[in-house]
Amino acid sequence: LGFSDLLSNNAKTYDTERIVKFSAVINSAAVNTLALLDNLLNWAKSQTGQITFKPVKLNLQPIIVQTIEVLNPMAKFKNISLNYIQSEDIEVYADLNMFKTILRNLISNAIKFTNSRGTIEVNAMRKDNFIEIAVSDNGVGMSEETLNKLFTIHANEKTLGTANKKGSGLGLILCKEFVEKHDGKIWAESEIGKGSYFKFTLPLNSQERTKK
Repeated sequence: LGFSDLLSNNAKTYDTERIVKFSAVINSAAVNTLALLDNLLNWAKSQTGQITFKPVKLNLQPIIVQTIEVLNPMAKFKNISLNYIQSEDIEVYADLNMFKTILRNLISNAIKFTNSRGTIEVNAMRKDNFIEIAVSDNGVGMSEETLNKLFTIHANEKTLGTANKKGSGLGLILCKEFVEKHDGKIWAESEIGKGSYFKFTLPLNSQERTKK
């Protein structure tokens, strides 16, 4: 709000560089706020049994690309390279809104814990009758103690991002709930100072969910 107020009142006197900088701050704040609101609404719906689950056949590539495009300004603001390692065309059996929420939260989390000039990569591969999607970064990493608390409400109690931003703690909880709704699995691998891998699986087709 402060940056948008300054920009609206002084745009005619600011040089292009300052306008671009202020616009980037506003965009990053807006993306973060929208993500928080979306998480809060999804959390409320999941706790009251109001959330819908409608899995269909989805093409992974355009969904991943679109999610990265939305979050790329936030990554660029921290001078982080955000890349999608494109693979063969892969279809997955998933709920579109839940899948996008999982991706957005994992990528946003990676941006939060990656230092300037860092790198984040997203890739997907077939593993038996499931698709394994990974979001990796070369950020600050996590201790064994933190890894053991992931996907719980206590995960972000003492954990700050590289810009000293504290999360709501809901993002990873929603990821776990949504992945398990698909009969998939989600886990993390990490080492302090060497970055983190967040991985999750989703079924290739409806038959895999029926078997379970």
